[in-house]
Amino acid sequence: MTDKEPQSSGRDNDAIEDALAEAYNRGLDLQKAGDMKGAEAAFREALALDPEDTGGVSIRLAAIGADPAPKKMPDAYVATLFDQHADVFEDILVDELGYCVPLLLRDMIQRLEIGPFSRLLDLGCGTGLTGLALADCTEHRTGVDLSERIVELAYDRKVYDDLYVGEAVDFLKEFEEDDGSRPRWDLIAATDVFPYLGAVEAFLEGAADRLAPNGCLAFSTETLPDDVLGGRRYMVGPKNRFAQGEGYIRSALDAAGFDILAMDPITVRLEEGEPVPGHLVLARLR
Repeated sequence: MTDKEPQSSGRDNDAIEDALAEAYNRGLDLQKAGDMKGAEAAFREALALDPEDTGGVSIRLAAIGADPAPKKMPDAYVATLFDQHADVFEDILVDELGYCVPLLLRDMIQRLEIGPFSRLLDLGCGTGLTGLALADCTEHRTGVDLSERIVELAYDRKVYDDLYVGEAVDFLKEFEEDDGSRPRWDLIAATDVFPYLGAVEAFLEGAADRLAPNGCLAFSTETLPDDVLGGRRYMVGPKNRFAQGEGYIRSALDAAGFDILAMDPITVRLEEGEPVPGHLVLARLR
């Protein structure tokens, strides 16, 4: 007679998934109805059922003021979100949301008359819109995204020389070549990463460590009016994405050793037909 470890049945997993969906949807309904206390209770129930937070419940709790904003979105949530929407991601982003940040970055680089760049690191590369926009001013392109399915689509586009599945800050800190060397790039782009980050210090420190001397960093942010930010460096906005204050970005860049070449106000995207304000930033490592 042998002992066997107990195993949860598929039926148990289905029950948990059903309970999670019920709690999450109840929270959404209560939030829409204006019952924030009821929404908070439902969301906390969902989070207890899903500690990895694949549904981004911690972000919703911050958005309704129940919890302080976390430093970043849960990796499991971001990966799940983009895996689920990978096949329609680009159509939604470009056609419905009017996203054109990669083209704005290309225009900024041309206006400032910098480049061409020998090595580009495109963090949060998505399906390759930034790699494609910068294809004629970069020689070697590396793409990184947290969604495995998104990376597969970027591979099909054939704009990158190397592609990796990974989280942006972790990649900056940990990536090594097969021979153990730590590569550097002379342009790092992150055209839709900061709305998923919140706190930017770790990202900027990692980017500074991975840039070649006098290398450049390009990224976009979303922002909110000062009276909404209320003195906070960053917060979760009404659309469950992070917004950072302009002053916070400027001071964080300075502390990480960057000089700002340009910080242009832009419309990052549309939400329900309304423009989402933000900044497009190009900075150079001192």
